[in-house]
Amino acid sequence: MSETPARLWRALVSTDPSRPFVTSYDASGGRVELSRATFDNWVSKTSNMLVDGLGVQPDDRVVIALPLHWQSMVWLVSCWSVGAVAEFAAEEVPGGAQVAVADADRLTAALDSGAEEVVGTSLHPLGLPLAEVPPMVLDYSTEVRGYGDHFSPYPIDPGASALLGPEPRTGAALVEGARERAERWELTEADRLGVFVEPDAPVSRLGSGAELLLAPVAAGAPIVLSPTASVGEEALLKRAEAERVTVGADLSEPPLSAGVPFRLVGPG
Repeated sequence: MSETPARLWRALVSTDPSRPFVTSYDASGGRVELSRATFDNWVSKTSNMLVDGLGVQPDDRVVIALPLHWQSMVWLVSCWSVGAVAEFAAEEVPGGAQVAVADADRLTAALDSGAEEVVGTSLHPLGLPLAEVPPMVLDYSTEVRGYGDHFSPYPIDPGASALLGPEPRTGAALVEGARERAERWELTEADRLGVFVEPDAPVSRLGSGAELLLAPVAAGAPIVLSPTASVGEEALLKRAEAERVTVGADLSEPPLSAGVPFRLVGPG
């Protein structure tokens, strides 16, 4: 039977819930580490919010107008857990979705998109609410806390649409691409994948098939998200060493110099 991203995620969590899944740095150097179990708790709460709070049903569209951040990863896995179709957005927010989730800079665009429900998030490392919540916007940090800590993924057709973007993908295609990319990158559970990216880079930088999220899930490798704009290369490499990064995806501008002490891969 073909797999779905939700099944792939459940398999990872059940293997070793306490193991780190994503370590995320913000532009100020603040560090947050989420284990598989903690990340899954966020996925469960967000999935329950999608279903019980926002009325999302299988095949509904959820536009994700967020930067590449651990919360945007949570929203992707949550969409796939409830059978919703996630859609990447950058500056413009595609119209007519059931839900649009956006950071503070894109809330106006999300409201103008005609989405039935708009969710805003501050992306604050301590989970603080939005500084200003416009009318008709739900504050994710405030709302999500009231939802249940457990969610059983829906039975989802692997052949159904799961991700919209430059190259639309079904759930089965996402998993197939993730496994192929993990094998090509020689990614194993002994690795740690560093993703070096500008703080405002859109979530689409994960790759057209979200490979930088799903390949580590398939391989069981933790992810380290590190912004590059406010950190010099020397400090960034020291951080990578401290986090035991063995594989790096360099999405920064300008790119890292040649000769970094880990092998480089990319979603392209």
